[in-house]
Amino acid sequence: MKIYAGNLTPETTETQLSAAFAAHGAVERSHIATEKETGTSKGFGFVEMLNDSEAQTAITALDGSQLNGQTIKVNEARQKPKEAAGN
Repeated sequence: MKIYAGNLTPETTETQLSAAFAAHGAVERSHIATEKETGTSKGFGFVEMLNDSEAQTAITALDGSQLNGQTIKVNEARQKPKEAAGN
């Protein structure tokens, strides 16, 4: 399951993000979105967990929790909306 993690501090690393989720189950990978030009964090990222039950547990446990002194938002990632044809 792909999970969205938002409101991350600029200092949060992919390793720290993985570690927070790994406390609740097996993490396949994590990624923090960055600006193309500067490489700075956009303040959100994604974590992929292999087991849906563990992923749900992580979402419940981590949503509203503190990571690096910041309250984070965690939920199941939604598909990016596709552009309407002809726009």
